[in-house]
Amino acid sequence: MSSTARRATIADVAREAGVSTSTASVVFSGKVNVADATREKVLAAAAALGYTGPDPRAASLRTGRSGIVAVVLGGELRHAFLDPVTTAMMDGLSDALAAISAGILLLRDDPQGDEAPPITEAPVDAVVLIGCSGRTRSALETVRQRGLPVVVIEGDAGEGIPQVTLDNREASAEMADYVCQLGHTDVATVTLALDAERERAPITPARVAAATVDVTLDRLAGFREIYPDAPGVTAAASLVDEGMIAARTLLADDTGSLRADRPTAIVAQSDLLAVGVIRAAEELGLRVPDDLTVVGFDGINADGLGSLRLTTIAQPAVAKGRAAGEQVARMLAGEPGESVHFTCSFREGETAAPPAL
Repeated sequence: MSSTARRATIADVAREAGVSTSTASVVFSGKVNVADATREKVLAAAAALGYTGPDPRAASLRTGRSGIVAVVLGGELRHAFLDPVTTAMMDGLSDALAAISAGILLLRDDPQGDEAPPITEAPVDAVVLIGCSGRTRSALETVRQRGLPVVVIEGDAGEGIPQVTLDNREASAEMADYVCQLGHTDVATVTLALDAERERAPITPARVAAATVDVTLDRLAGFREIYPDAPGVTAAASLVDEGMIAARTLLADDTGSLRADRPTAIVAQSDLLAVGVIRAAEELGLRVPDDLTVVGFDGINADGLGSLRLTTIAQPAVAKGRAAGEQVARMLAGEPGESVHFTCSFREGETAAPPAL
């Protein structure tokens, strides 16, 4: 005889409480109101039998769904969650998925070695991609063969996959034009990573031609509508420390002395990078904005600026995440998914000024 005790079922609870199984079920589901006395009888019977609620595995077998949506992020998860834009998107996404009682499984899109991307086999009901690397895109055919809905936030996952997009190029061009109107001609940019290698290096035509990160390319293209020949460097991630490293290469030589040909303005592709640029400039004895104009992109509440307000482009990060979750819910309900487009807004601060004479 097995020593493992049988798990109490809802039928056992109903029998103990002297009610129908359907009545006991609605007490735990909370979807229908029942009399207080009936609820108390059912809960007392459940406590006596050690019943804590429906077995989620049984519900999964009945519906054929896991109740989980995979969210695929690029790079290290710890880096992603140091970025307020990512956390804001996740807030919006989780809000939308809560309406369909779905949880979130976080996955990376850069598995080690020759392993297949985890989304090909993950037990999930749908997939949300934040960006879309070449490796992930190659795995999507397997995902779609499984019949899973897919939504991509700021990336191209191929024909028929709904996208949540942002006017990155137009917004970046607007910011660059603002800097140009201030009178800056010696301008540089600090960009997000160009590809999965996340190399810190000067931007070259060859690197741009081989790049795979759509957000970086779109923001760079907007910047170069105004400054087609301006130099730039790529950061490894959207982090303050990365902005500092990049700025030092643009502002100082190998000895740590200020470069004679340093730019009078730096356009950063994220607010965190912009904060890093400002810190590096201050370490080198430069005043912002008197000696150096610095502008960002995102519109987050960036720490480390003291009393300065960053001049930046604000994006609706929470709304982007919520839109992705809403499209997942639509598709799981059997409706076709739709692409959703958002626009940014310019936010004037105190870190930009005309170049010093």
